[in-house]
Amino acid sequence: MMQPTQSITGLQVVGVRYRYTRPTVGDERALDSYLAAGVYASAGVPFDVAEPAMPDDLRGDDEPINLGHLNAQIAATVAAARREGKAVLMTGGDCSHCVGVVAGLQAAHGPATRIGLVWFDAHGDFNTPHTTLSGMLGGMPVAVCAGLAFPRWRELAGIEAPLPTDRILMVDVRNLDAPEEQLMRATDVRIAAPAPGFPGDNLADCVNDLAARCDLLYLHIDSDILDERFVPNHGTREPNGPDMAQVQAAAETVIATGKVAALALVSVYGEGPGSETSVASGIELLRAGLAAWQRHGAS
Repeated sequence: MMQPTQSITGLQVVGVRYRYTRPTVGDERALDSYLAAGVYASAGVPFDVAEPAMPDDLRGDDEPINLGHLNAQIAATVAAARREGKAVLMTGGDCSHCVGVVAGLQAAHGPATRIGLVWFDAHGDFNTPHTTLSGMLGGMPVAVCAGLAFPRWRELAGIEAPLPTDRILMVDVRNLDAPEEQLMRATDVRIAAPAPGFPGDNLADCVNDLAARCDLLYLHIDSDILDERFVPNHGTREPNGPDMAQVQAAAETVIATGKVAALALVSVYGEGPGSETSVASGIELLRAGLAAWQRHGAS
């Protein structure tokens, strides 16, 4: 039985200094910038920062297996925080680390808990090895969570029950590979528009439907959901996206359900030309998200 919606009284920050399982040498993934800017403190509650590490003794040549091991470390941090009643905020890292958040939520609340995944991204990350055009593992983690790809990655991370596709809501995903979209359309995944005027179903309707069928929600934001001018050094930036105000409003629509137990903002690149703009965008998104979390409470 889930606890009723309540104000956030403690925050566990899970900082990930990896690209997949490779340390981001020279790129702090905005983690140091967030701390220096007082972003976490802006939540107005006690917070703790943990940075899970890839166990080097388990590292091998198979990167999906490595991802399983790193995500298991993320999962352990998430689960411990949830057992203490804390809200979870994952920063840094990339979309491949979402598997650890789902695993940690299941570990803390039980595999039968109805977890909903709300995916803010310019991409679906719903590819499998059979549909991918690029071979990028970063384009597959939602499919991994759903039990459609790399079972050892999922199992090693600790996901006992794959997410049913009717508990996955995609927001924006304006650039889908054709085979990926075909697979997605064959499932119960829904796609919502991030703001009026964009393709997709009505966001509020989709969010309210999902929240009514779930015990808790995980809101995952890849910064490339923003139009490319806000994240100019992002490795997978895309044009024709929503602006800052539109993404903030969309995130608040999800957080307003009072069921968001975990929030992630990933893939904010902290080095190279344009990094100042990207990091500033990350800071702005996090401040708004934390403020909305305090207004509406968490599950």
